Amino acid sequence: MKKGVSFLVIVALMALASSLASATDPSPLQDTCVAMAEPKNAGSFCEWKFCKNPNLTKAEDFFYSGLDKPGNVSNPVGSAVTQVNVAQIAGLNTLGISAVRIDYAPYGQNPPHTHPRATEILTVLKGTLLVGFVTSNPENRLFTKVLNKGDVFVFPIGLIHFQFNIGHTNAVAIASLSSQNPGVITIANAVFGSDPAIDPDVLSRAFQLDKNVVKNLQSRFWYENN
Repeated sequence: MKKGVSFLVIVALMALASSLASATDPSPLQDTCVAMAEPKNAGSFCEWKFCKNPNLTKAEDFFYSGLDKPGNVSNPVGSAVTQVNVAQIAGLNTLGISAVRIDYAPYGQNPPHTHPRATEILTVLKGTLLVGFVTSNPENRLFTKVLNKGDVFVFPIGLIHFQFNIGHTNAVAIASLSSQNPGVITIANAVFGSDPAIDPDVLSRAFQLDKNVVKNLQSRFWYENN
């Protein structure tokens, strides 16, 4: 009986370890796996990109130029995100990392959003940002901090977070994320700008809003800054 219980405990621990190990991008099985276009009529879907023949790999596969150029912040949210992930650098395939540059107009923001597949570490290069994240239910605890040039802040994987430029001048930040394709879900866009639209009755009760207010929110154009 004891042996049976011990075996079940070991199996449970192995299952837990396996789930934790697969919570982020798996480790690569070779030095490089430069992404290439998926063959036509492949007949299957691969979560990862197909690998280029290593003998054809070149330095340009690991290179991107242009992160020094500011994004266009003349938009409703007052920010622009320049992504550098596997879509821009094919050599990032299987390496579990990517980066972004975020530009903010005065009082511009990177609205509340989540990265379903990555933790983010952000460094302020210019300006002053109010940043924060909210923990999961039931606590929904807010962690917030004012960051200046050179300050660093971490946003844990999957949690709602934001950045807001509280300064009178433009701000710039660089962030690294623990996935080659971290994904992004902007909360307002997803809730009020989904396609097709979520039933207004659902949202009016969830947010305790009048149904006409919900319909008005759904009728708006929800800008995507990524």
